[in-house]
Amino acid sequence: MRTFKALAFAISMAIPLTTLTLTASAPLSASAAETSIYSHMATAHPVWAEHGMVASQESLATQAGVEILKQGGNAVDAAVAVGFSLAVTLPRAGNIGGGGFMLVHLAEHNKTIAIDYREMAPANAHKDIFLDEKGNAVNKLSREHGLAVGVPGTVMGMELALNKYGTMTMAQVTKAAINMAKNGIVVTPDLSSSLSGLKRRIAQWPSSAEIFYKKDNSDYQSGEILKQPELANSLSLIAKQGSKGFYQGETAEKIVAAVKAAGGIMTLDDLKQYQAIERTPVSGSYRGYQVVSMPPPSSGGIHIIEMLNMLEQYPIGQLGHNSAATLHLMTESMKRAYADRSEYLGDPDFINVPVDALTNKEYAKTLSKKIVMNRATPSSEIKPGNIAPYESNQTTHYSVVDKWGNAVSNTYTLNFSYGSGLVAKGTGILLNNEMDDFSAKPGVPNGFGLIGGVANAVEGKKRPLSSMSPTIVMKDGKPYIVTGSPGGSRIITTTLQVIMNVIDHDFNIAEATNAARIHHQWLPDTLRVEHTLNLDTRQLLEEKGHKIKVNNSMGSTQSIMVTEQGIFGASDPRRAGSATIGY
Repeated sequence: MRTFKALAFAISMAIPLTTLTLTASAPLSASAAETSIYSHMATAHPVWAEHGMVASQESLATQAGVEILKQGGNAVDAAVAVGFSLAVTLPRAGNIGGGGFMLVHLAEHNKTIAIDYREMAPANAHKDIFLDEKGNAVNKLSREHGLAVGVPGTVMGMELALNKYGTMTMAQVTKAAINMAKNGIVVTPDLSSSLSGLKRRIAQWPSSAEIFYKKDNSDYQSGEILKQPELANSLSLIAKQGSKGFYQGETAEKIVAAVKAAGGIMTLDDLKQYQAIERTPVSGSYRGYQVVSMPPPSSGGIHIIEMLNMLEQYPIGQLGHNSAATLHLMTESMKRAYADRSEYLGDPDFINVPVDALTNKEYAKTLSKKIVMNRATPSSEIKPGNIAPYESNQTTHYSVVDKWGNAVSNTYTLNFSYGSGLVAKGTGILLNNEMDDFSAKPGVPNGFGLIGGVANAVEGKKRPLSSMSPTIVMKDGKPYIVTGSPGGSRIITTTLQVIMNVIDHDFNIAEATNAARIHHQWLPDTLRVEHTLNLDTRQLLEEKGHKIKVNNSMGSTQSIMVTEQGIFGASDPRRAGSATIGY
């Protein structure tokens, strides 16, 4: 009877049927059915759950996390399971050979912790490492070379989170990932397309070609089985030995051998000395809500708060969602925040980042006073300085909430899609090319026409600047929105827009996710918009002086909203294969 009621409700409310097996175990309460989340005004409907939820960019990994929640694990246990599973099922971004950032909210202690497991430059790295004899930056060295590989942080970060804040063992949370790597996964159209499209970069490495392409060098087609037995073995060593199974012993030796054979300088000591770090999150407020996000070396949290502080001076809700007036104010705020980002942000263990000053509301007021309502301010008039280097889109984010009110927001990456493309022979582990996120030659344009700041110059044991912005918005001291996105420099503005869509425009989390997005990063002086943004609005913005460019879609947010009526979530429709599932 419960299953029938859930089916009828889903049909009437247009809930994705993929969630039925997980929502049918308990009847939807009257309050959930009556909430405005499922009103007839809504143009998109989120997934509903009573107890817990996982939203990630790949459905098998989402399912692995939900199974951990069902077994009694908490949000951290589930998040670690998702992280290891994505290394198998979403190899272009999910990883154990990369790094990232995790935000953990502990309900019992009402405390939020930021875990920095960003990759680190090898000890022998230096500021001229990517320059030729004439002093010019050589892109290949920082992207498809052994020198491109930063010391991975994912395994150490996952272990830190699990040991301190989880309740399960490493063997329990890696079981699903090991089984999928060993027994194989069904190749999706998305995976087939990405492997085919990036074949040149991946297949240049024989150790990678033998895993991701068939013996005759042909591509895997949709519906075929991809097995990764070497990765299963590497994951099994982590399951048995924890981080020592990655940073020491046979896996570490094979990683170092692969990096050195490709011209790199990483040593066994670099791996052995790596540490994930707990940091204090950055925090701000916006219209009565608390916004908690990642501190440096992520630039995301600071500048989300800085932009919100500027925008709080205006009646955004009254101006309307994606109206020309609202988008003008958002764009002008973005320009000013990204100008600051270029000059002040870097690894806080190496430079003094003025976090308090940049997130100060009075500072934001001085910036907002310079915004002219009917005219775009040219970037050249805002602030001279140096912009951070190009960042790849191929990051991935996931969010988890459990029945106790704990929440995890996690963003991690290999940098480019499939990282350097190099698999350390005998491990099945794709290695990152995160060293490209440093400024190869501060103050000089790189291959993408962008220039890098001195604060983000290469230095041994330093962590490169990032835009990754795992974020939790609090309402009355409890997690309300758990969100984040991939998208390189567009991560910050994408996350900003999800928050504004909910708070300013009263959108449900699915509507907030689906809405058209914009992005401006100060330099180049271009307002990037998605093609779904209204043509009349674009013309009004151009009349104000904005230089508009219609470009690819932005972001892949995986968001959860916690309400009195239950837990609601939405995966971004901009990427294929993602899934939000609750129970």
